[in-house]
Amino acid sequence: MSVTEPVVLTKGTSGEPCPIARTINVISTKWTFLIIRDLLIEGTLRFRDLLKSLDGISPKTLSLRLKELEYHGIVERKVFPEVPPRVEYTLTEKGERLESIFIELKRFGLNL
Repeated sequence: MSVTEPVVLTKGTSGEPCPIARTINVISTKWTFLIIRDLLIEGTLRFRDLLKSLDGISPKTLSLRLKELEYHGIVERKVFPEVPPRVEYTLTEKGERLESIFIELKRFGLNL
């Protein structure tokens, strides 16, 4: 299905995973939303910058969340052949398509 095709909100078909449920399963784990938010705002970030930005996240959890996002094609990891190694994380085109969802969530949250 193309991103520009109209989509009608439905519950889904029995026995098939609901697209909304699949999306929530990927992005709703603790910290994942905030990682995506920071990458939407900042563009490209290094691991240590994400770690500083997300007060309270452990390096292990951040690493795991970034690997999950990379696996799902939402984040791209770029390693530079330097000493010490430099690794940067950027949203893919797929990840950037989440921006409108985040804006609507912020709009909704401003009116709670």
